[in-house]
Amino acid sequence: MVIDDHINLIGSNPLIGPHDDRLGPRFPDMTEAYSRRLRAIADEAARAIGLDIAHGVYAGLHGPSYETPAEIRYLRTIGADAVGMSTVPETIVARQAGVEVLGISCITNMAAGVLPHPLKHDEVMETAHRVRGEFAALLEAIIARL
Repeated sequence: MVIDDHINLIGSNPLIGPHDDRLGPRFPDMTEAYSRRLRAIADEAARAIGLDIAHGVYAGLHGPSYETPAEIRYLRTIGADAVGMSTVPETIVARQAGVEVLGISCITNMAAGVLPHPLKHDEVMETAHRVRGEFAALLEAIIARL
């Protein structure tokens, strides 16, 4: 999934604390946290390799546990399409530094309560392993266009 935007539910922000002006503005604009230009390049690259790619809003949560079915319902209600435990803090820091960001998330499992069986980390790892070739091909196609 190409990340179009995110919701920070991690409970913190990596910019809290003493500020060093050399790192960028204290209050960076997050209107376009994920570059529209880079998202268009990702779409073009995906089409070129015949990969169907979704777009959505990524919710960042602290983890490391998976979410409950009630939390998943809440996340859908507030506009999240996917959830994970990374990406959001890294994006915030990158944007503070003026770095153009492209976020791509490998969706490895259905959320809690969607399927009638519990989530298992081994299945997540198995899915990631199975799609790594397509994921690498997408990254290579994107890089070739930069």
